[in-house]
Amino acid sequence: MTDSLVLAADRVVTPDGVLSAGAVTITGGRIDTVAPADRGVRVLDGCTLVPGFVDIHVHGGGGHSMTTGDPDAVTGAAAFHRGHGTTTILASFVTAPVDELADSAARLAAWLDAGGADGTGGRPCVAGIHYEGPFLAASRCGAQNPAFLVDPTPESGARLIDAAGRWLRMMTIAPERPGAIDLVAAVVAAGGVAAIGHTDASFDEARRAIAAGATVATHLGNAMPPFLHRAPGPIGASLDAPELVCELIADGHHLHDAFLGVVTRTKGAEGVALITDAIAAAGRPDGRYALGGLDVEVRDGAARLVTDDAHPGSLAGSVLTMDAAFRRLVGLGVPLVTASAAASTTPARVLGLAAETGALRPGLRADVVVLDPDWQVRAVIAGGRLVAGTLDG
Repeated sequence: MTDSLVLAADRVVTPDGVLSAGAVTITGGRIDTVAPADRGVRVLDGCTLVPGFVDIHVHGGGGHSMTTGDPDAVTGAAAFHRGHGTTTILASFVTAPVDELADSAARLAAWLDAGGADGTGGRPCVAGIHYEGPFLAASRCGAQNPAFLVDPTPESGARLIDAAGRWLRMMTIAPERPGAIDLVAAVVAAGGVAAIGHTDASFDEARRAIAAGATVATHLGNAMPPFLHRAPGPIGASLDAPELVCELIADGHHLHDAFLGVVTRTKGAEGVALITDAIAAAGRPDGRYALGGLDVEVRDGAARLVTDDAHPGSLAGSVLTMDAAFRRLVGLGVPLVTASAAASTTPARVLGLAAETGALRPGLRADVVVLDPDWQVRAVIAGGRLVAGTLDG
């Protein structure tokens, strides 16, 4: 791959619309221009250029688990997802004892400080740490280990915030737990994103968390009470708050397609972030796996906790990839610009990375996914380098 590259395709999806027969010029790892393709430039027939996907909630993939902060495992999982178009990713931890989580975060943060996964030199870009737990509701624990769920205290909150340091990107919190609202404010003050999730909060409790600075709803609709006309709960609060971004797992198991469509139309391009919530089993055969010390069985594309009886256990993350989530949204008739925003632009903004990535715009890092006519990944460009697939043929 040379220092300069021109990618031309039938469609180029920008934040402002879809450019027909467009071209993205890349120089020095950055997007130089986005414009109509010059005559004579070879166009990737039938293909579409979209910005690299940004996954703000993922636990693993390709047989690797991110949940302990092991640098090799984080690198392996990120590399697997990069092959499916994800050029920026968070390492999402699951519930564990506070000290164990802090040790895992400190180890990963030290590696990131040393440039372990900064998206250069062919390395996948790991943008930081997401704590999904331990400050969650036992009644909505899902696949989180209930033995380690606790109320937040100033000390435990500070322990996790300090351990992650500048790599703290997000923490999911159940607003109804004692001390939760103070923790929301502390996470925001530290530069992180406070998210509402794994919660039985009422509408008013969720609204208090939003007022304190929460700006994300963790996998909306999952691990929370249903939206009822007399008890709208956290779903109602999330839909009612323009400032809140709703994570959606578009794998056909976690959410009905109609729910995906309603939420996307209600919140708009700036209010929805596609996530995978993927576990180590993503990209691997059906079978038994582990998540946070719990046994998980993957069958027919769904990951569920193993139970002692014949009843299916709770969904335990997913085996989803971002390209599949994008295809599902487009297949529902969601406009390309909105689907691209949900997969890239909005999650990048959530992380405070809008000036670096998440859109096909001059000056941003050259993170580009080439999709074929069936919306399958043909090639992935990260920081101006071809890291997966091919531009030939």
